[in-house]
Amino acid sequence: MPLALVALILLAGTVIALVQPGITVTSYLDPAGTDTTGTHALADILSGRGYTVIRAVTAEAAEAAAAGAGPGGVTLIVTSPRLLTPRQLAGLARVPGNRVLIGPDQAALTALAPEVGLRGTAPVRALSPGCGLTAADFAGNADMGGLRLAAPALPGPARAGTSRPVLCYPTAGFASLVRYTAAGRVITVLGTGNPLTNGSLARLGNAALALNLLDARSRIVWLVPGPGLPAGSGSPAGGQSLLGLIPLPAYLVALQLAFAAVLAAVWRARRLGPLVPEPLPLVVRASETVEGHAGLYRSRRARGGAARALRAAMLARTLPALGLPPRAGPEEVAQAFSARSGSGRARIEAMLFGPAPGDDAALVALAGDLDALEKEVRNQ
Repeated sequence: MPLALVALILLAGTVIALVQPGITVTSYLDPAGTDTTGTHALADILSGRGYTVIRAVTAEAAEAAAAGAGPGGVTLIVTSPRLLTPRQLAGLARVPGNRVLIGPDQAALTALAPEVGLRGTAPVRALSPGCGLTAADFAGNADMGGLRLAAPALPGPARAGTSRPVLCYPTAGFASLVRYTAAGRVITVLGTGNPLTNGSLARLGNAALALNLLDARSRIVWLVPGPGLPAGSGSPAGGQSLLGLIPLPAYLVALQLAFAAVLAAVWRARRLGPLVPEPLPLVVRASETVEGHAGLYRSRRARGGAARALRAAMLARTLPALGLPPRAGPEEVAQAFSARSGSGRARIEAMLFGPAPGDDAALVALAGDLDALEKEVRNQ
C-alpha cells in the first residue's frame, strides 16, 4: 500500500509538470525578456516594422538562422559575447551580414571586430553623440558608457568595402560606440546595452539610437548566450529533464511515504531469536509422523542422519537406566552397556558410535540391533 501511494504521487506530479506551460528562462538583453534588463519592447517594435527577429541561445543556432537569410540580408546581434568560446566566435565570424556586439571582451573583439580595442570601463550616463554618425546624431543624447572603446585610424586610403571607424558617445577620452565597415558588412560595437533595455528604452534618445543602429537588414538574429546555458550546449532555453519537471513537494511527500513504509516494515518484521513452539491446529498420529520423517530421510538418502537420530533417541531413553549423565563419553557408555548386556564392548561401540550405514538394509539392521540392545539393557 505505501509503495502504491508513492507511485501515485510521482505519477500525479509528473502529469502536472507536463501539462503546465513551459517557462522560458531569459537573461540580459534577451528579446524574450519582459523585465527591466530584457529587450522585448525593442524586439516588438522591430517586428511591428516588418523585421524578422529570431532569438537564438546557441552559436550554432545563430549560424543556422543567419545562413537562411533572404535577399534582405541579416544583422547578427551578439549579447554577452564574453560567454562564447573561441571556436564559437570563429564560427560567428564566418556569418555573412552586419554585426552588433554589445559589451564584448577583447577575445570577442579580436574575432568579430578586429579594428576595435578595449581601454577600460566608464559609468553609464547620459552622453552626447560627439560624432558624425547619422544614427547617433538623429538620436541625440543617450545612456551610454560601460566599456571604453578605441579604434586607431588606419594608415592610407580605405580599401574597397571598408570604411574608417566612427567613434561616438565619448567618455573619459574614448568612445562607447564604434561603427565601421569591413568586407562589405557594417560592424557596430556598443560599450553597454543599456539603451536597448525595457527599463531605459523610453529615456532620452535610447529608442531612436537602437532603432537607427538596427534599421538596415530585414532579418535580425539575436544571440543570447546565458551563463546558465552555455552557447554550444545545444539545449533549448528553459529545457528541463523529466525529473526536473516534477515539483519539489512531490519529492518530499514521496520521501515521507518511503520513510513510513520502512518503519512499518521494521515494526511488522519477525524478530530474530529462538524458535517458539506452537500447538498444531490438528492432531497427527505418531505413525504418520514417523512415516513422514522416514520418507524425507529416504528421499534425500540421508542414512547418516537417520542413524544419528536412532542412536540419539536410544541413548536418551537408556542412559538414565544405566545411571549415566547425558554427556557421558563413548568409552564410559560402551563399558556400561557391555556390563548390562551379553554383547561385547567392540560390537556396542560400533553399534552406538560407528560409521553411517552403507545402504538401506544396513540401516534397517542397525535399527533392529539398537532396539534389541535397549530391551536387553532395560530388562536387566
